[in-house]
Amino acid sequence: MPGAATQDRTGTRLALAALAGLPAEVQPRVDPRGLGVGIVHLGIGAFHRAHQATFTEDAMAAAGGDWGICGVTQRSDDVVAALAPQDGLYTVAIRDRAGQRLRVTGAVRELLWARADPEGVLDRIAAPTTSVVSLTVSEKAYHHDPATDRLRTGSPDVAADLADGGTRTVVAQLAKGLDRRRRRDGGPITVVCCDNLPHNGRVLARLVSDFVAHRGGRTAGTENAALLAWIERAVRFPCTMVDRIVPATTAGDREAIAVALGVEDRGPVVTEPFRQWVVEDDFAGPRPAWERAGVTLTADVAPYERIKLRMLNGSHSTLACLGALAGHTYIHEGLASGVLPAVARALMDDDVAPTLDVPAGFHLGAYRDQVLERFANAALPYRTLQVAMDGSQKLPSRLLDTVRARRRAGAEPAVAALGVAAWMRYIAVRCDDRGRRLEVSDPLAEAIAQRLHGRTAPREIAGALLAMTEIFGDELGGDDLFREVVVEHLERLELDGAEVTASRVVG
Repeated sequence: MPGAATQDRTGTRLALAALAGLPAEVQPRVDPRGLGVGIVHLGIGAFHRAHQATFTEDAMAAAGGDWGICGVTQRSDDVVAALAPQDGLYTVAIRDRAGQRLRVTGAVRELLWARADPEGVLDRIAAPTTSVVSLTVSEKAYHHDPATDRLRTGSPDVAADLADGGTRTVVAQLAKGLDRRRRRDGGPITVVCCDNLPHNGRVLARLVSDFVAHRGGRTAGTENAALLAWIERAVRFPCTMVDRIVPATTAGDREAIAVALGVEDRGPVVTEPFRQWVVEDDFAGPRPAWERAGVTLTADVAPYERIKLRMLNGSHSTLACLGALAGHTYIHEGLASGVLPAVARALMDDDVAPTLDVPAGFHLGAYRDQVLERFANAALPYRTLQVAMDGSQKLPSRLLDTVRARRRAGAEPAVAALGVAAWMRYIAVRCDDRGRRLEVSDPLAEAIAQRLHGRTAPREIAGALLAMTEIFGDELGGDDLFREVVVEHLERLELDGAEVTASRVVG
């Protein structure tokens, strides 16, 4: 690894021309020069660059193939501005207690900003050389109703795309891109959703179908029917489960990586050693040899998905909301404070584990311990506010499915209800236990504020939010026992604070 002797080279920008000066152990595992594009990825944020892109590069190193990635950024051109001058290259910094290991990754061969070049995105999806479209755009970007898994056609961006044929949303990008591919006879294609939605492939297929069915125009009926029939024949939407902790990269991270690498990199990502990708083995055509890189291909992703969403993501969201209320900036700080590890352990053992069908050979206790160890990784600080954001979209799959399963079994999911109550207090009061303001970022923030309308009493907060069927559905909103448990937690959170309340629940 480069050290002090190379620090004077940090004025050099990472790019193809700079690769020769890097040590062999950090160089890309395949030569990016001349690598063709076979994958379009919508949402080229830090997670994709640390996860699917590294798996893909490793698969090419093991088995070859032109599986370069065209990365599409959605909301801003920040990633394009950072990576385009670097020929798509960036550093993955893998950190744990043992230190830091670097690898420069070259799987990204093209970068597009959807707002600036919408036609370029559609053309790439339609290109016969493209065999896979993958996505990591976050739950809220799908504009779906978690209670029904249907498209929110009344969402302003979706409605605008339906009205004027635009591509503001990824669902519109997919629908128009697939239509262009059909018209140009681009051949079968596989769409791989990698976001944390239960049955994500099936959900995305339904959202695309909903969008197509609602398109307007004089010939819309015939054309829409033709596109839907073609999608049914030629497109596959496999379900997936992804897992790797990838916090937001900071200025300090970029500076430290530049010093260690010996060149400036404006688009690095930091992550943990652990990574997991489970993919339903249902493809319309060619794909990378991902299994050669450690990806699990299976006929049924659902058991793995439920384990990850309910154990890891559910405890992550619970720790984030409780930690933020307790005044902790980072997840690992909350875990070092005393009671919060016991909350996560009790959630996984008492509430989540009874709801799971565990695959043969999968050791749930070891997985639980690994989750807690990963969360406690102080070398990879993850902000509580980052995990707590978009709670209205995350709670249904991360906590509410667990609550429903336990209630149907006649049990009282006290710890999962604490996670729900912590989110309610976070979104309603917007202050931690010391009175400091908490930042709220949620696609339903305005609707939630209207529902609450100044209500601050615990029972009023619970009543107003449980009535939001777009989050809680009908079943939980009408569950008197669940409501009373949530109200009791909210009362304790108000009187005693997050950590004392947590200790009462798990003590």
